[in-house]
Amino acid sequence: MKPYCSAIIPAAGNSTRMAMGQSKQFLPLLGKPAIVYTLQAFEQAKSVDEIILVCRDEDKEQLNTCVHMAGITKPVIFTLGGTSRQQSVFSGVRACASQTEYIIIHDGARPLITWDLIEKVTADAFTYGAAALGVPVKDTIKVTNAQGFATATPDRSTLWAVQTPQVFEKTSYLSAVKQAIQQEADYTDDCQLMEQLGNQVHLCMGSYENIKLTTKEDLIVAQAILNQRNTERSNS
Repeated sequence: MKPYCSAIIPAAGNSTRMAMGQSKQFLPLLGKPAIVYTLQAFEQAKSVDEIILVCRDEDKEQLNTCVHMAGITKPVIFTLGGTSRQQSVFSGVRACASQTEYIIIHDGARPLITWDLIEKVTADAFTYGAAALGVPVKDTIKVTNAQGFATATPDRSTLWAVQTPQVFEKTSYLSAVKQAIQQEADYTDDCQLMEQLGNQVHLCMGSYENIKLTTKEDLIVAQAILNQRNTERSNS
């Protein structure tokens, strides 16, 4: 029998770098709020049993509209976010069903995720206990000092850009969060949280299309990818 899985989608952050006057997850992509595409992918993924939306109180009504727009039939639970990503995800974990065995954490502003990638990384987590999507970096990476001078060039063949979903066994994640709280540590990446406290996270191949909406240029790229997908769907 398949383990019970809860998708946790943090959607409580501010889009300061986007500077477009609204939260990133509500920015329109081909006429739909970005998070609608995210929700539809999790609706299609058979591994997902429920969806937890972590949000600000003032965004709940708009998010609920997006849930209906996406045609979600799975249980959806709203919970308030915290002052940091770690606190928001922890709030989402506490809102999960009592029978939840694995949590699937995904950025609300990463709308190009597909159901098959969700299935892939979740199956990987069932094998290893913790897994995340990622892609090998394409560019040479430099380490710099405070003055802006390059000080080192890491071996590119060992570097991956980590994406979401990131999937963890629930009890292991809760243990890691509680240790972080005791140490007064606050991590911005869930894999980093697990790693810092001695847990290994297996990376599996994601997609270069699975971008996060961070700057205005990302909106242009995301819409181009969605248009291409629509064209391929029409021709198939």
